Amino acid sequence: MSSVIFRKGLDLKEAVAATLADDYDSTIVDEMTSHGFRRTRGRLTVHLAKEFGFCYGVDRAVDYAYQTRKRFPDQLVYLTGEIIHNPHVNEKLRAAGIRFLIDPDEPRQPLGPDAVIIIPAFGVTVTELAEYDRLGCTLIDTTCGSVLNVWKNVERYASDGFTALIHGKVHHEETRATASQTLKYPAGRFLVVLDLDQARRVCGYVRAGGDREAFIAEFGNTASDGFDPDTDLERIGLANQTTMLMSESLEIGELCRQAMIDRYGEASLDGHFRAFDTICSATQDRQDAVRGLLAEERLDLMIVVGGYNSSNTRNLARMCSTHLPTFHVADAESLCSPTEIRHRPVDAPLSNVALPRRQQEVAADGWLAGNGRLAVGLTAGASTPNTIIGQVVQRLERFAGNGRSGPDSNSR
Repeated sequence: MSSVIFRKGLDLKEAVAATLADDYDSTIVDEMTSHGFRRTRGRLTVHLAKEFGFCYGVDRAVDYAYQTRKRFPDQLVYLTGEIIHNPHVNEKLRAAGIRFLIDPDEPRQPLGPDAVIIIPAFGVTVTELAEYDRLGCTLIDTTCGSVLNVWKNVERYASDGFTALIHGKVHHEETRATASQTLKYPAGRFLVVLDLDQARRVCGYVRAGGDREAFIAEFGNTASDGFDPDTDLERIGLANQTTMLMSESLEIGELCRQAMIDRYGEASLDGHFRAFDTICSATQDRQDAVRGLLAEERLDLMIVVGGYNSSNTRNLARMCSTHLPTFHVADAESLCSPTEIRHRPVDAPLSNVALPRRQQEVAADGWLAGNGRLAVGLTAGASTPNTIIGQVVQRLERFAGNGRSGPDSNSR
């Protein structure tokens, strides 16, 4: 039994528009974007990056989830995983009665034709999709178009006998889904590298070979089954998780290109190396906007708002931290007082994103200068709603001595 698949919404966009606006819009953010992306109250000026928060793909995924709940009010609706990497958005969906298949304690009935399953913006693996189709579930596919573009390139690599070398985080939902596209072909291969250091070791093997068993021991958990570096690194096609740091992906691409030239000669390069620009345009726009903000404004500190398991948010924080004091916060509650802020350190190990929020955070004292003019830069990851951004601005103003003394609101 094949599934019914919705990929272009459910014709209920207008029906859910007011609810989405109530849940995620902010008049403070609207005011800032219409007044030069800044807001001054007393001694405090908050400078907002010109690209921030929800991207098109995230906005679409959340919209489709709300449409799904509206369209199927009496059926069990499941998400295969987090719709996006923002806890506030995911909790709203849970509160609306949408169940998460990743929640270990969530009671569920056997999946079948009566189940409605939402596929998140990250997509799902080829195996998972085939299983939902076999069960005849109704599928709402919100996979981001930028992710689909990466998949097309990776499939092309596999069909032409190239190993997909993916710059990404091996446990990230998007990277797992992307890597699985190679397995549509019997000889499909993939290898995931996290950063420049890993890419350099791969390139060293491309140039001169090495200890095969040591290579497999290091990369075996990030490669396709049966991966053999002696044969599977002869032809490489570069791809990336769409939310990675663009400059790092480009540098990895250049490392691989040069390694292939060194090994096989420039005349043979096309037969051994391919690359496509698969960084999401929204990710690139937000990174470019941060660069522009840092270049144009004299800032005292930077606040980056977003989920701690959000790759693109962590990369924005990394970028800012090389220029000035930077705090990656989950929401306004992380701004505890004028003297204390709780944040996820930029250099925190990737493995700790699975920990509860409080265990990922550290406290910093004296983060907000007590006297004189104060210029704060502000940006937010692509999964962060404007409501959260607006609440952060409100709390900054209150702590700087210029805002309301009452509780934070979404200020609609």
